[in-house]
Amino acid sequence: MLTPRTPIAKLIPYHSPIVSREGLSLDLNESMAGCSPRVLARLRSLTAADVSLYPQREAGERLVADFLGVSRDQVLLTNGMDEALFLMFNAYLDPSGLDKSEVLFADPTFVMYSTLGYATGVDLVRVSAGEDLSLPVEKMLAHISPSTRLIAIANPNNPTGLAACHSDLLRIVTAAPNSAALIDEAYFEFCGETMLGELAQCPNLFVGRTFSKVYGLAGLRIGVLVGAAEQIEFLRRLCVPFNVNSVALACLEEALNDQEFVRQNVSAMEEGRHALEHVFEELGLQFWPSRASFVLVKVGRASDFVTSMRQRGILVRDTSSHPGCGGCVRVTVGTPSQMKRVHIAIREAIAEIHR
Repeated sequence: MLTPRTPIAKLIPYHSPIVSREGLSLDLNESMAGCSPRVLARLRSLTAADVSLYPQREAGERLVADFLGVSRDQVLLTNGMDEALFLMFNAYLDPSGLDKSEVLFADPTFVMYSTLGYATGVDLVRVSAGEDLSLPVEKMLAHISPSTRLIAIANPNNPTGLAACHSDLLRIVTAAPNSAALIDEAYFEFCGETMLGELAQCPNLFVGRTFSKVYGLAGLRIGVLVGAAEQIEFLRRLCVPFNVNSVALACLEEALNDQEFVRQNVSAMEEGRHALEHVFEELGLQFWPSRASFVLVKVGRASDFVTSMRQRGILVRDTSSHPGCGGCVRVTVGTPSQMKRVHIAIREAIAEIHR
C-alpha cells in the first residue's frame, strides 16, 4: 500500500482557523483597513494578458530590493511567508543524517514552526518562555548545538506581540553560524525595528517580511525572504518558477508606492491598540504590551469569552493551546469605528463570563 513519509502520516493536520466570516474578524490578524486605493485601482485595470500569461517574479523582486535597499539577488518573493518557511525548512533541515537536524524556537510562537518541523521529520527543540512570555534569550543560547540547523524567531512575536531587542537577536544569530537563522518580521511596520542591517556581517541570517498585514494584501499572498545572495540562490533552486501569481505582482508596485497609506494605517492601529490596552487595564485584565497589530489578554475562561464575543458579532482568537497562554485570547486591532463597538462587547463579555 502506498504510504507517505512517517512524519507526514503522523502529522496533525493544520486546519484553517477560519471558522466563519459572519461577524467582525479580529481573530486572524488581517488588516481591517483593507488595502491601498491604488491597489484596488490596479486590480480594476487588469487586462486579459495580465491573467493569461505566466507571472514574472523577477520584476517584483527588483522592486522590493530597491525598496529595502538590498541587492536583487538577496531577495526571494514567495507565496506568503508560509512558502518562505517551507523553503527554509526543506533546504536546511536533514532528517536522514547521522546527527539529526534540530530546529530551535521559543514557545509560545507562530504555530507553523512546529508544524513544518514535524513534517520535515527533524527534532524540535522548544524552549519555554518565562512568565512574562518574552524571548528566553539565555535559554536559547544554551540550547544551540552542532545539530542546530535552523533557528526561527518571530519578532514581534505571535501571539504575544512582544519584541526582542536588537542586541539579543544578534547574539543568537552570531552564536549559531552554521545554522540558518530566520527573523520573521511579519509585523515590522508596527514595530519599526529590523535586522536587515545585519545581513552583511551575518551570512546565516534571513529576514522575512509579508504584505499580508499593514499592506492589507493577505488574499494575494506575497511574502519576502531576504538573506545572503548565496543562500537565497539555494532557496531559489528549490522554489517553483511561478510561485507568486500575476495579480499579486501587478499590485505590488502600487502597494509599495503608497507609503502614505501605510503610515496612516500604522498610526490608526497604534492609537487603537493603546485604547484597547486601556480597556483591559480598566477591567483589571492581564495583557502583554504589544508591538504588533493585536493584543494578547488573559480573560480566564477563554472559550466562553470567545463564544460571548461571537454572539455579539465579533471574532477573536482563543490562544489557550499555546504554551504559557492558558486562558488567553488574541484580539486584532480594527478600525477606529469598529473598535468603539469592540470595547463595548469586551466589557459585556467579561461581565457575562464572570457572573
